[in-house]
Amino acid sequence: MDSTLAYTGIIASVWIILGIYIASRFYPNYSHSKQFCSELGAYGSPTQKLSPLINNYPLGVLFAVFGCYLIIEYQSHLPTVAIGVMVVIHAICTWVCGWFPMDADAYTNSPSQSCKIHSWSGLILLVSFIIAPKIVIFSSSYPLLLRFISAVCLLCCFYFSYKLTQAFKLKTVPGLYQRLSYGSQILWLFVYSLFLIG
Repeated sequence: MDSTLAYTGIIASVWIILGIYIASRFYPNYSHSKQFCSELGAYGSPTQKLSPLINNYPLGVLFAVFGCYLIIEYQSHLPTVAIGVMVVIHAICTWVCGWFPMDADAYTNSPSQSCKIHSWSGLILLVSFIIAPKIVIFSSSYPLLLRFISAVCLLCCFYFSYKLTQAFKLKTVPGLYQRLSYGSQILWLFVYSLFLIG
């Protein structure tokens, strides 16, 4: 299989940062610290159509290609195949989150069916990139440095997810902690992709 496909993990890591930034430029007064990333594609938002077109759909393709690359290229190495499956699941959930937008009000007490699907898909998306670094951490076939970095990224993800829960309840800066939490996972993907290329 073409080894250049290994770069899709790196491209996805960079794309998501640029995509969110670009979409936010078309959303007047959008706050990266107070608003969730998904609010860019929420019902009635100025970027409802634009955000999934430049974020969810192309990102889903990049994740899917990278995941399939891992599964096929490393089919004899079970831990890497398992990580590939997690990346493909992450890709599917990325598409689902784009297709089913969240409600405009993130704090609504009666979410729509679309918002419920979006939320559950987002949860699975989060879990998929919790399991993937855990596989690296507990697999002796990976270099010690990669296992250490995976552990640090995972701990950061847990910590910032906890802070996100608190910020959401207090209605302070949940957007900031969402970015730091998911950013920890994307950083792991970036480092893992570099490991494969190197």
